[in-house]
Amino acid sequence: MAKETSLEAASHRQVAIELFNRTWELLDKDVRTDAEDAEMLTAAFASRYHWREIGEAKNFSVSDWQVSRVAAVLGLPDLAERYGRRALEVAASADLDAFYVGYGHEALARAAQLAGNREEARSHIDRAKELLEQVQDSSARDLLATDLADLEH
Repeated sequence: MAKETSLEAASHRQVAIELFNRTWELLDKDVRTDAEDAEMLTAAFASRYHWREIGEAKNFSVSDWQVSRVAAVLGLPDLAERYGRRALEVAASADLDAFYVGYGHEALARAAQLAGNREEARSHIDRAKELLEQVQDSSARDLLATDLADLEH
């Protein structure tokens, strides 16, 4: 159960979503300044914080995954691995569907690649591909498939 804060649940949700989307805007940029890199990491963590206040397991897993992705993009393999592992653990322990578990493995594959551990990266990619077949929603499946293909290039 989330702890009480001075913000109401609707405010936490709105801020979490806005920060999540801002993080994606920054991730999608081809070139970012150092200040934008710092903003991107801060926004990802801030979104994660607000989801932790009012969200559920899906929100927790996705927000941990987003922190992992940002860390990977910024070249921070230890941080990417830490939050990729959290994303996977939340998805698995909450028995979330294959999409979320698959993305946990995608995050860990990305972190392992960044750290130069090809064998571990391959293992996570293979596991995510197995899970990909279980993703029912075609747009979600395509999203995960695209990110996995990106890892294999």
